[in-house]
Parts: sequence; structure tokens; C-alpha cells
Amino acid sequence: MRHLSLLFLCFFISLHLYTSASSPPPPSLTFSCSPSSQPDPLTLIPDRLTILISGHSPRRLPLLRRLILSLSNHPSVHSIFILWSNPSTPLSLLSSSLPLSLPSISLIPLPSSSLNLRFFPLPAIRTRAVAVSDDDVSVPHRSLSFGLSLWQGNPTSLVGFFPRSHDLDISRRTWIYTVHPDRFSILLTKFLILDREYLWKYSCSENYAKARYHVDKERNCEDILMNFVVATEGGGLPVLVDAGGIRDWGDPRNGVGGNVSDVAVSHDDSGMSEGVEVKKVGLSSRGEMHWRKRGECIREFHKLLSKMPLRYNYGKMVQGVREQALCRKGGRLVSCDHEE
Repeated sequence: MRHLSLLFLCFFISLHLYTSASSPPPPSLTFSCSPSSQPDPLTLIPDRLTILISGHSPRRLPLLRRLILSLSNHPSVHSIFILWSNPSTPLSLLSSSLPLSLPSISLIPLPSSSLNLRFFPLPAIRTRAVAVSDDDVSVPHRSLSFGLSLWQGNPTSLVGFFPRSHDLDISRRTWIYTVHPDRFSILLTKFLILDREYLWKYSCSENYAKARYHVDKERNCEDILMNFVVATEGGGLPVLVDAGGIRDWGDPRNGVGGNVSDVAVSHDDSGMSEGVEVKKVGLSSRGEMHWRKRGECIREFHKLLSKMPLRYNYGKMVQGVREQALCRKGGRLVSCDHEE
């Protein structure tokens, strides 16, 4: 608990917001767990989205710039906060590399690399819907729009694109972290949408203090803990969105000789350049050890919370139903509803 109190105090004193190289940081964005620091829930914008992008590696700045420019052009995006967790990166480099002159873009240099910091409920978040994103995931506008509409119909759930599962290893009588072809119970924070309230629950509730400490100790599993929080507090099943062109640039399979690790299948119609080197920068490129560590996190969270709230969901949500049968038209096989 002393560790967490010092972390909150450090964050309260040290957090600054940079909207451009010349503008001063608005004091209203200093973080505090005091309820008085948070906006009235009734004033939150219901139909727009705030995006929190976690950044750490200067090597990814060219990619991050492109992602920000693309997301900021989406009509439903209210604001984007770049949570930069690498204090050794010069602010001059960040200012020159990122489009901070745009009014909807803000840079927040974090006081540490704690993974818990990516979920802090900044008072400046003025929308009910919040997307949490890595700095190497490209989301087409149509997929983002579809994901937001699904969340609006399932506000007590996590809505995301990258599924994983917990499971019980009967032979060892222990929980494990895995992938199932027909069900899922965990959504990764590579890109997911959730209610702003869950940021508060994750960061400020004493019920999860020991679990947050475990995340800091292991430098892993903040996304698994958020799945526990939402499953406990909201009770909604996780909702998986059809990828529809989303691109995971951190997937090691993007490069020759990359090993499959904690990755998701994605498709390339995002228009991003293949020349950006981002593989093996993040935590999830560590292979088998990474999977084992995350299984340990599931077991630890189960023990600390005295329950297993994760539940399976099946299938994924697709954007409309189309004719699936093939017909011969013009000498070739095409979808039967295809018009010549």
C-alpha cells in the first residue's frame, strides 16, 4: 500500500500535459483519486470517443504519428491522449515527431513506466466511451465506427479486436492463459473500448490495490486485470469485433524470421508502410515465457480477488450479413448478390 500511495503522490506532483511545445500544461489534468477531481458523469459526451495511446519506444514515433493523424480524422473521436512512459525521451523529439499542434491531441509524459498508468481516469476525459490502444495498432475508420456502435449497445462490456482465453489445466489443477478457436474470455488492450467508469474502478478502488501492485511487480498483465475489473464490476461478456482491416504492426510475423508470440491475426488494408520497424519492441515479443507469466497473473488475480469472474463468449460481431453462396456470373464464380 505504501508503494501505491507513493506512486499516486508522484503522479499527482509530476504529471504535465503538453498540447504543443509552447503552450503551458493545464492544471486540470493533474491526476487525483479524489471524486471531486472527476467530471460529473451526466456531463460526459455519450456518442464520441476518447483514445488513450500508450507510447514508449522512440523507434515507433513515425508509426505513432501516422496512427494519430488517421484516428484524429475520425468524426467520432473527441480527443487523443498520448501517454508517454519513457522519461529518457527528449520532449523536443516528441514535439517535433508528433502532431501536437492539433487541438484534439495531447501529450502526457508519465513519471514512470508503470503499466497501471495507462488506465488512470484523467479529468480531461470528457466522453463516456474510452479506447485504450497500443502505439502499433492501425484501426480503419469503419472498424472503429463499428466497435463504438457495439460498445454503445454493450456499455458494461469490454469491446475489442484481439481475443485470448483463460482455462483450467485439469492435470495441474491450475489456471492458464491460452487461445481457443471457438471461445474467448479476455480482450487485449492492443485496442479495446470501455466505459470511463472502469478506469476509475481499476485505478482508485482499494479492492484492486494488491492486484495493481502485482502488475507493477511483474511489469505485465494490466490488460488481464482490467478484464477482471470489468467482469466483476459490470458483469457483461466481452464482445469481439470482426477485425475488418485492423493491422497489428507489433506482430513479429510482419518480419522475416519472426516468431509467433502474443499476437493476433490482422489484415493489411490500412495503407501503412511496410518499412516501419516495430517488431520485438513490446513486452509480448518474449514468447513462451510471456504466456507462462500471464497464466501466473490469472492465478494471482484469482487468489487476490477470491473469485474467477472471467466468462466465455462465443463468436464475433460482423458488419452486416451478406449472401455467402457463390453463383456463376460472367464466366466466373462470385457472390450471388454481386451485381455485374
